[in-house]
Amino acid sequence: MAINKRLSHEKLMQKVDSPYTLVIAAAKRARKLNEGAHPLIDYSSTNKPVTIAMNEIIAGKVNYIRKKVDSIK
Repeated sequence: MAINKRLSHEKLMQKVDSPYTLVIAAAKRARKLNEGAHPLIDYSSTNKPVTIAMNEIIAGKVNYIRKKVDSIK
Protein backbone atom coordinates (compact mmCIF):
# COMPACT_ATOMS: atom_id res chain seq x y z
CA MET A 1 0.00 0.00 0.00
CA ALA A 2 1.35 3.42 -0.93
CA ILE A 3 1.54 6.27 1.56
CA ASN A 4 -1.48 8.56 1.69
CA LYS A 5 -0.66 12.09 0.58
CA ARG A 6 -2.71 13.50 3.44
CA LEU A 7 -3.24 11.72 6.72
CA SER A 8 -6.88 11.44 7.70
CA HIS A 9 -7.68 12.02 11.36
CA GLU A 10 -10.87 9.99 10.97
CA LYS A 11 -9.02 7.02 9.48
CA LEU A 12 -6.39 7.13 12.21
CA MET A 13 -8.97 7.29 15.01
CA GLN A 14 -10.79 4.25 13.57
CA LYS A 15 -7.65 2.21 14.19
CA VAL A 16 -7.08 3.17 17.85
CA ASP A 17 -9.18 3.72 20.95
CA SER A 18 -7.84 7.18 21.88
CA PRO A 19 -5.57 9.96 20.65
CA TYR A 20 -3.09 9.02 23.38
CA THR A 21 -2.87 5.47 22.02
CA LEU A 22 -2.26 6.86 18.53
CA VAL A 23 0.61 9.03 19.72
CA ILE A 24 2.25 6.18 21.64
CA ALA A 25 1.82 3.63 18.82
CA ALA A 26 3.14 6.02 16.17
CA ALA A 27 6.08 7.13 18.33
CA LYS A 28 7.12 3.55 19.14
CA ARG A 29 6.90 2.51 15.48
CA ALA A 30 8.77 5.64 14.32
CA ARG A 31 11.51 4.87 16.84
CA LYS A 32 11.82 1.34 15.42
CA LEU A 33 12.07 2.78 11.90
CA ASN A 34 14.80 5.17 13.05
CA GLU A 35 16.65 2.19 14.51
CA GLY A 36 16.64 0.42 11.15
CA ALA A 37 13.36 -1.54 10.97
CA HIS A 38 12.05 -2.01 7.45
CA PRO A 39 8.88 -0.09 6.55
CA LEU A 40 5.80 -2.26 6.06
CA ILE A 41 4.46 -0.05 3.25
CA ASP A 42 5.83 1.71 0.16
CA TYR A 43 7.43 4.90 1.44
CA SER A 44 9.04 6.38 -1.67
CA SER A 45 7.23 9.73 -1.29
CA THR A 46 8.54 10.50 2.22
CA ASN A 47 11.37 9.60 4.53
CA LYS A 48 9.79 10.90 7.73
CA PRO A 49 9.45 8.02 10.21
CA VAL A 50 6.36 9.43 11.94
CA THR A 51 4.53 9.81 8.62
CA ILE A 52 5.48 6.28 7.63
CA ALA A 53 4.36 4.97 11.05
CA MET A 54 0.98 6.68 10.84
CA ASN A 55 0.40 5.37 7.33
CA GLU A 56 1.29 1.89 8.55
CA ILE A 57 -1.33 2.29 11.28
CA ILE A 58 -3.96 3.39 8.70
CA ALA A 59 -3.04 0.40 6.52
CA GLY A 60 -3.53 -1.95 9.46
CA LYS A 61 0.11 -3.06 9.38
CA VAL A 62 0.84 -1.80 12.90
CA ASN A 63 -1.36 -2.77 15.83
CA TYR A 64 -1.16 -2.30 19.58
CA ILE A 65 -2.06 -4.36 22.60
CA ARG A 66 -3.32 -2.54 25.66
CA LYS A 67 -2.08 -4.10 28.86
CA LYS A 68 -4.51 -4.42 31.71
CA VAL A 69 -3.25 -2.59 34.76
CA ASP A 70 -4.68 -3.09 38.22
CA SER A 71 -6.00 0.12 39.69
CA ILE A 72 -4.36 1.66 42.71
CA LYS A 73 -6.15 0.80 45.93
